[in-house]
Amino acid sequence: MSTNSIFQVGKHKVLLLRLEPDTFCFSSSTSRPPSLNSPPKPLLIATPSDEGEFPVLVFIHGYLLFNSFYSQLLQHVASHGFIVVAPQLYQVAGPDSRDDIKSAAETTDWLLEGLSAVLPTNVRPNLSKLGISGHSRGGKVAFALALGHANTLLKFSALMGIDPVDGMDKGKQTPPPILTYVPHSFDLKMAVLVVGSGLGEVKKNPLFPPCAPKGVNHEDFFNECCSPAWHFVAKDYGHLDMLDDETKGIRGRASYCLCKNGKEREPMRRFVGGVVVAFMKAYLEGDSRELAALKDDPEIAPVVLRNVDFL
Repeated sequence: MSTNSIFQVGKHKVLLLRLEPDTFCFSSSTSRPPSLNSPPKPLLIATPSDEGEFPVLVFIHGYLLFNSFYSQLLQHVASHGFIVVAPQLYQVAGPDSRDDIKSAAETTDWLLEGLSAVLPTNVRPNLSKLGISGHSRGGKVAFALALGHANTLLKFSALMGIDPVDGMDKGKQTPPPILTYVPHSFDLKMAVLVVGSGLGEVKKNPLFPPCAPKGVNHEDFFNECCSPAWHFVAKDYGHLDMLDDETKGIRGRASYCLCKNGKEREPMRRFVGGVVVAFMKAYLEGDSRELAALKDDPEIAPVVLRNVDFL
């Protein structure tokens, strides 16, 4: 496989399943009857449809965003042989993310009994190869879960923060604070990928703060990681540029005007999808070729990279 292929759609056909607590509503049907074990939160699941056993990724959406806004990104990752489970943690929320962390932990525990029952009969999740990822405030939640702010029955083996944010700025962290501002203080016992946006720390207009301000953004999260940790920053792209090309509704329209954006979303989304695939292949499947090649030659990425760091 050439490294460029991680930035393209993979070889697996993908089903996108929507699952609600207490009821089972799918965008695509499965041949297996629904499980009686209902998920704690609405789920969007992107899964390969062809036969096989696949690692699993739990993906946490950003603040006041919908999991459906990440449909294209989730399908990109799934097409390379991963099952992606994206809960909708809330519809409306305040600054405190402790309930988010609790809900993410409950969703993770649900995987043990619930996930296999809602997948196609020929698709098997490998929960011994489990990753956790999140975007923006969801990245903070992913770090919190990996750091043990809530207990889970399953063990994560890889952590991915996609432009993670821990508050409005340094000194104004939202509860619970995750950053300690002590270098290499995160005792994670797993590999970490941190993806940053070069424009995330730039104001879109004077009425709103930057979406990923200095002091609480990807740089700070990476600085507190221990080896092995990877840090990639897309120079000319913004905090929401990994979302779907079209995000509908009031919140979807707001995603175009609240944050400084790049010219288009597609390159950033392909980059995020590709680097997540490369990272999971390396740390969940033991194949580091694509990740090493990207480190050695950043120009193969579909975006210009400002930083490529490795601990």
